Amino acid sequence: MRASELTLGRTFGVTFEHGEDFFDALAAFCKDNDVRQGYIPIFIGAFEEAEIVGTCNGLAHPEQPLWDWTRVQYVEALGGGTLAYDPGIGVVLPHIHVTAGIKGDDANGKTSHLLSARVQFLSELLITEVASPSMTRPRNPDLYDVPLLTFGRDAE
Repeated sequence: MRASELTLGRTFGVTFEHGEDFFDALAAFCKDNDVRQGYIPIFIGAFEEAEIVGTCNGLAHPEQPLWDWTRVQYVEALGGGTLAYDPGIGVVLPHIHVTAGIKGDDANGKTSHLLSARVQFLSELLITEVASPSMTRPRNPDLYDVPLLTFGRDAE
């Protein structure tokens, strides 16, 4: 287990508008407001389409990360995640998970890691900046190269 006390910075209410790419809008928000790290405790909204981690083909190696994805369309979404800074390339790396109720299928849902999404109508987010410690997401070669959130000294 890793744990760190967080010193919080600013808190923002943000809306992404109809047709916007979710991750492009999030990157623009972070750049415009100089947010390098933080968390999204919750967001709600709708996506015209989204790609999430998943497969209908079964898992050949369940202990390994899955790099396949599935597409959902016209969904109501609830999600959250973390934001960590990559000093090597100078960008914020979000890690977002979402539960998406498919409107045209009795709101049956899918839950997974969000890879891409296009906003339908709007998405409403709360974003809380973390002032310290530093949060990064280096890849762990011992765990299939999965990027793992680290804090402070572990982040260096």
